[in-house]
Amino acid sequence: MAALLGAGCAATVPGTPVAGDGVSRGEVDPFFVHGTDGGPTDRLAASTVTDVLQFWRQRFEPTFGKPWRDLRGGFYSVDTNSRTARPAPCTSKAAEVEGNAFYCPGEDAIAWDRAALLPVLREEFGDAAVVVVLAHELGHAVHHRAGIGVAEQREQPQRYPTILTEAMADCYAGAFVRWVSDGQAPHLRITGEQLDSALGALITFRDPVGTSRADSGAHGNAFDRVSAFQDGFRQGPKLCAGMTVHNRTFTQTSFASFEDRATGGNLDFGRIVESVGDDLDGYFASLLSERGKAWEKPTIRATRGVPGCEGGRQGPVAFCPNTRSIELDTSDILPELHKQIGDYATGTLLASRYGMASLVALGRRADGDDAGRTALCLAGAYTGAIAARREGFGLSPGDLDEAVQVLLADDYASRDLWGRGIDSGFDRVDVFRDGALNGPKACGLN
Repeated sequence: MAALLGAGCAATVPGTPVAGDGVSRGEVDPFFVHGTDGGPTDRLAASTVTDVLQFWRQRFEPTFGKPWRDLRGGFYSVDTNSRTARPAPCTSKAAEVEGNAFYCPGEDAIAWDRAALLPVLREEFGDAAVVVVLAHELGHAVHHRAGIGVAEQREQPQRYPTILTEAMADCYAGAFVRWVSDGQAPHLRITGEQLDSALGALITFRDPVGTSRADSGAHGNAFDRVSAFQDGFRQGPKLCAGMTVHNRTFTQTSFASFEDRATGGNLDFGRIVESVGDDLDGYFASLLSERGKAWEKPTIRATRGVPGCEGGRQGPVAFCPNTRSIELDTSDILPELHKQIGDYATGTLLASRYGMASLVALGRRADGDDAGRTALCLAGAYTGAIAARREGFGLSPGDLDEAVQVLLADDYASRDLWGRGIDSGFDRVDVFRDGALNGPKACGLN
């Protein structure tokens, strides 16, 4: 049956989309999947892998200069709740697949847990999360076919660490999802809102705080993983194929990791406001001085409820030009974000409002799409600058994860003076990332 799929003979089942958020344009019969129960979850998986194979049949040769080969071992769906389920390749028993999906290089096959992984992804993050996860696993089949396989990783671990091949797989998944979102996939469709939700699933599988990039199981933190996915989405598979340890930034090693922060500790709400506020003053004073402008330190004020500055509602942190103040909701939204996500969720929102204050100090407009994007980008530039420090106030890779999470959660950090922000979480992270990696010049401040 796998041979039939490889020949492009998967059967399309017309009708209503699968349960969930409707990424299916026409279901694919999972008859070619070993161990399938034929149910909705495997139909979504079958639709996904069928379209991913179609993508690589089109894009592999232009990218690598040789033809694509379909998986000789095929696909395996495992019911990890069943005691009689047969083991998948690379495993000795079905239970070893629990909560997982993986590529088995020895058998050139892909397996997934249809009981405790895919349904959970669908429920928590939507059907697009299943698409991203399975596209990532097929991304591993891609880099193996391109010449980075088990032998290369074993013999040249410094050249091909696991974190690099995981980034490649994330990047290839991003390239595929762009093809889907552009309407080119026969069986799938993904909207911007669905993509934002799917990125939530991607960062769920991030490395624990403090993981070394040399760890044999390293996948990257949230910032690394979303960055790789976005690079593939924006620039396509050729960029992914060109990734190396020399041209790829991994935050575990490029950013300073302060011991007390790297263990996952959080500063309390009052302390993070004080620490980041003082540091932001120094950063933006220097930024404006380099551009021949003076920086006037904003006053930080606590409010009960969402600040109501002139113009509009910027969210739980707001810059008020008339009073030259930064107002913070200390009673509701901001403390809750701080509690649920972490201290640098607060830090990210605060940095973006300092970015807005710097626009006013530079004599630039603080309203409109460009203003919100620039303020967010400057928050990223500040974050990148302090994350690279080796002394004083600094951040760990875990703080970058918190920034990604708060940006995916809401548009607060991208709002202009009138409360208008960037709708897409994907785009918000992209703008922030550009500032973090490339500095203020990426934000239009030459």
